[in-house]
This record gives sequence, C-alpha cells and structure tokens, in this order.
Amino acid sequence: MHTRRFDLIAFDWDGTLFDSTAIITRCIQAAVVDVGGQKPSDEAASYVIGLGLMQALAHAAPDVSPDRYPQLGERYRHHYLAHHNDLSLFEGVLPLLSALRARNHTLAVATGKSRRGLDDTLQSVALQGMFDGSRTADETAGKPDPRMLHELMREFGVEPARTLMVGDTTHDLLMARNAGCPCVGVSYGAHDRSAFEAYAPLYVAHSVGELHAWLQDHA
Repeated sequence: MHTRRFDLIAFDWDGTLFDSTAIITRCIQAAVVDVGGQKPSDEAASYVIGLGLMQALAHAAPDVSPDRYPQLGERYRHHYLAHHNDLSLFEGVLPLLSALRARNHTLAVATGKSRRGLDDTLQSVALQGMFDGSRTADETAGKPDPRMLHELMREFGVEPARTLMVGDTTHDLLMARNAGCPCVGVSYGAHDRSAFEAYAPLYVAHSVGELHAWLQDHA
C-alpha cells in the first residue's frame, strides 16, 4: 500500500494549474506601453509572473516612475479582464486534483494573484470545493516571502516536511525553501527548468501528466 508522504500540497495558480502565462505576459507588456514605458521582452515580462501584481509590474517596468504604478496596475487589469474568458485549466488538472482529493491530501493554492482575482477564477472554472484553503499575495506577502505557506501550514496543522509546494517559477521554489518545505517544479509555465536547479526540487514535470504520475507514486 502506498504510504502518503505529504499531507498538504500547495499549488501555484498561473502557469501551474491555469494556462495563462502567454496572456499575462502580453498584458504586462501592453500595460507598460500604455503608461509610456519601454515594452519589456517576453522573457522579462514572464519572469515576474507569480509575484504580487505591483511588485511584478515595477520589476518589469524599471523606466516607469513609482507615481505611475497605480495607472500601470489599472491598465494591466484592463487588458487581463479583456482576455479573462480565453483562459482555462491545463488539460489533465481536474483529474489530477480529484485523484489527490481521493487520497485525502489537503489541497491549497498559494498565488501571487489578488484574492478577488483568485476567487473569480475559481468560480469561472467550476472548482468550488476542490481546494481546502488558499492564500493570495494581497492578503499575506508576495513570493518568495514564505508567509503564504506558513499560514497554510498553521491553518491545517501540517509540518514543513509534510508540505509540498508545486510551482512553475523560481519564486515558488524559493518561497518553499524559505518556508522549509520540499518543492516540485513544472517546466510548462513561465520559467525555464534550468533555473530550478538551484532550489533542489524533488522533481521537474514537463507536463500535467508527468506531474500526476509523480505525485501518484511519490506524494
């Protein structure tokens, strides 16, 4: 019989469960241009995915003055909402989550999205009840600060060694390390797998199917 290694599994959202990396990258680029900044490269715009919104936009637009950040955030939200209905879960995510729930893992989301943004998305993709808990950057602290994971572990009474963080960016993996938790990376999101090595993930999955198989055998 398979022995469960992790009681709590926390997932990043964008680029890990939700197929949104390309659209978020384009929305960041459009927002920066809208406020008069130089369009960031695809690499620069995708690098900041997973951070809190204003932290991400400030990093992607170093030539935009801080007094323009509120307008920058507004323009990003404008472009993102225009594409909101174009986004969807990666194929295979629902069976993956269902299988983990059937094995009585506690499932959570730890995301750089806002609380409103996450709640709207969870409702739009009919995932109500799939997750036991969640934390967002605007109600805790942006990645790689470990506060999201600390709060989730405290909420469910789970030790770091029994908590697994799954994410597509170095921000996710560094947050896990800062929280003392093991991590798994996925290479189909925002960051290239070559950047993950410094954070010693237990595994790097190249597809949701690979992630499902690894979690089935090792989680």
